[in-house]
Amino acid sequence: MEQQVLGGRYLLKDRVGTGGMATVYRAQDQVLDRTVAVKIMLPQYAADATFAARFKQEAQAAAGLQSPYIVGVYDWGKDGDTYYIVMEFLRGTDLKSGIRAHGALDPKKVAQIGSQICGALSVAHKHEIIHRDIKPQNIMVLPDGNIKVMDFGIARAKNSHLTQDNNVLGTAHYVSPEQTRGQELGPTSDIYSLGVVMYECATGRVPFDGDDAISVALKQVNEIPVPPSQVNPSVDADLERIILKCMEKDPAMRFQSADELRQVLNNYLAGRTVDVPEPTRVIAGAAAVPGAGATETRVMSDATRAMVRPAVEAQRTTSNPRPGNLGNTGSYTQEEKKGGTGKIVAAVIAAIAVIGIAAAIAMSMLGGGSTATVPNVLGKTLDEARAEIEAAGFEVGEITPGYSDEFEENEIMGQTPSGGLQEAEGTKIDLTVSRGEEPVEKVKVPNLVGKTAEEAEQLLKDAGLVGIPTEEANDADEGTVFEQTQEAGTEVDEGTSISYKVSTGPDTVAVPDLRGYDEATAKQMLDELELSYTTTSTYDDTMGAGNVISYNPGGNVAPGTTIELVISLGPQPTPTGAVPGVTGQTESSARSALENAGFQVQVQYQTSTTVAEGTVINYSPTGTQDLGTTVTIVVSGGPGASAGNE
Repeated sequence: MEQQVLGGRYLLKDRVGTGGMATVYRAQDQVLDRTVAVKIMLPQYAADATFAARFKQEAQAAAGLQSPYIVGVYDWGKDGDTYYIVMEFLRGTDLKSGIRAHGALDPKKVAQIGSQICGALSVAHKHEIIHRDIKPQNIMVLPDGNIKVMDFGIARAKNSHLTQDNNVLGTAHYVSPEQTRGQELGPTSDIYSLGVVMYECATGRVPFDGDDAISVALKQVNEIPVPPSQVNPSVDADLERIILKCMEKDPAMRFQSADELRQVLNNYLAGRTVDVPEPTRVIAGAAAVPGAGATETRVMSDATRAMVRPAVEAQRTTSNPRPGNLGNTGSYTQEEKKGGTGKIVAAVIAAIAVIGIAAAIAMSMLGGGSTATVPNVLGKTLDEARAEIEAAGFEVGEITPGYSDEFEENEIMGQTPSGGLQEAEGTKIDLTVSRGEEPVEKVKVPNLVGKTAEEAEQLLKDAGLVGIPTEEANDADEGTVFEQTQEAGTEVDEGTSISYKVSTGPDTVAVPDLRGYDEATAKQMLDELELSYTTTSTYDDTMGAGNVISYNPGGNVAPGTTIELVISLGPQPTPTGAVPGVTGQTESSARSALENAGFQVQVQYQTSTTVAEGTVINYSPTGTQDLGTTVTIVVSGGPGASAGNE
């Protein structure tokens, strides 16, 4: 069977994952000669202009997120009837599989993972993109122990006009209370989900569980989590307060930004003071529920009962590695197994459908009117669509034009609500009518090589092109472009994505701050970075025995550099020595012997008829003493002397 090549450069090798909206393949980029992951939109969605527009928009949004903790998006495009996104190909295991294999993680590792996820979220939030689906299945653990956040492709940009009426519930175990209610989401929603992820990492289990996704989602709104230390006693008080502050029901009570949370986690990792208040223990307005034990549960409000119905586009691809331990390799999951994410999402949709049916019956009983199935009018002419909509008991709402290369002029290219949904009779169906293919102008690709990243981005913007930068070590000056995929001067369609590489300077490795770590941990950190090391030891009054006092060199170093670690032996003990015997010696000889041995000397004179004048009669103390101790020698003053001290 002949292998498929997308966009004239991406040779598809084998399928490595599939989801509700796309399939993921391992592929070879024949231009840059590297392995990539290509996510291809399923045909039934590619034919829907609304989905296609969202797919392209989200690819552009994700491509703009540059972080070492985010899976890179290199390119996107359309080949015939196929829409695709080209991404970084990862080897590792997802965090969920790691937790299943190893159970609860070390508190420091939990904080490290949380800090790196914050690094990813900080970049996204600065671009006004909320992830909406932070969960262990979307966190890839790489062989070096670092993580990358996946699936920003289902995130929603706050300024996106395509997503104003489309709410995504996300996986129930990790959704925020406001996400469950279908309210507008901000950065604190992702922080709540991250809190749940850290809770699971620290305890080996999710804070809320139930028989179905809806009951779990409602617990996110109505129940206080059991403190992690009650599940795993090794969770210390500082980490517990951090996790529970992330999981506050009121968004205003959580950390307000990923940067704020990351700073607190870094303070915790460095052993500095963590100033986080005790968490809320009772939900405001809670009502005791018999048999609920220590958990406080409040009565659901009407707003909570009327949960969001996910639109069809909420079915999304999952790009998770196959289950296994943290040492396994792979890039994206094979077909979903029993009990996997696909079933969870299906359970959410099915349960919500049940709620929708129940709500429809209740509305009918209360005189709220009957419901009907919205007809699918995509591809129909406006007159045909109007006739079908009105025949089904609905009304035609707002009609807006749009360009489409999928639908002929005057055909319906989009509708809201989507076909197949149950809606109250009389509901207005908004339609988007195709104006045919959008006229595309040809523009020339500017020369980006040698320009700074900012200059390159401005040149592309001025030309009406979209830049997709990636960073890579290179001998070119740091921050300058050293390669572009499309040759300068080539004519391309306006709006085309142009990939280019920005130099980070010569290939280097950032040496982490090792001070305060025990020797074994510091060596493990260097091993993960493939850096060599040597050790020396010395006494230190400020650092506990076995911990790193200092290291050299620091900063960015060449791969394989040897790092010199100085390990503490603890506080230096006081040196001791044997007091030399000086009885019978002259005063001057005794003084010299004692001072040379490291002792102080004090002289006392005593009358003696038996010991010659100037001779040592006795001394004290004797034996082994701390150096610097004062030794008193008693010297004969002869028969006529009077006793005294020098």
